[in-house]
Amino acid sequence: MGKKDIMQVLEKLNIMPRSIELYKLALTHSSYAHEHGLGCNAHNERLEFLGDAVLELVVSEELYLRFPNLPEGKLTRFRAGLVCEESLSALATSLDLGACLRLGKGEAASGGRKRPSLLADAFEALLGAIYLDLGIDAVKSVSSKLFASMLLDVTNGCLRHDYKTLMQEYTQAKLGITPEYQIVSELGPDHSKVFISHFLLNGDVLGQGEGRSKKEAEQEAAKMAYDSLVKN
Repeated sequence: MGKKDIMQVLEKLNIMPRSIELYKLALTHSSYAHEHGLGCNAHNERLEFLGDAVLELVVSEELYLRFPNLPEGKLTRFRAGLVCEESLSALATSLDLGACLRLGKGEAASGGRKRPSLLADAFEALLGAIYLDLGIDAVKSVSSKLFASMLLDVTNGCLRHDYKTLMQEYTQAKLGITPEYQIVSELGPDHSKVFISHFLLNGDVLGQGEGRSKKEAEQEAAKMAYDSLVKN
């Protein structure tokens, strides 16, 4: 990936970068860093960690201001739907982030440029880079544009289900229990893992899911539990 590729993404976001290296790092997958011997931190996972926190703050503030009469529980549900993997990967796809990613040969050959978990991680890393480069106001500006249609869905009550939040609300209200999630297996190499998660209530396994990220696996486990306990 060259500077031109990065700039195409940033131009879509009306970003004028100060440090282009931050954005290159945000779009560098661990498989690429490993394959090219770039070092243990020469990829986007640290920026993803930061971007995840920044995004949660920005979205929380937007919901707090947009819905002054909603209780904390509903705000939490709305936020979960907005920042879930499915939503973030859709936004990454709209920016064509997949085409700009630096991936190892194996990751690229196995469809990594279209993998939802990988795209969602890259999107969070990109926001982390914007935050470090230009500050929180730049992140707010970008997020307000990218999330505009999803926020409208929230207002109209048609945002997708977030099964982890739904199951937490259900089990606490009906059973007085908070569900737990346990990652029971990790398959594959570090750059292309598949995670297996269990959904537990009082130690009993009521759902199982798998995914390319722990979040995705937990969502799938929660969905199985939802289909079994609530939907039926």
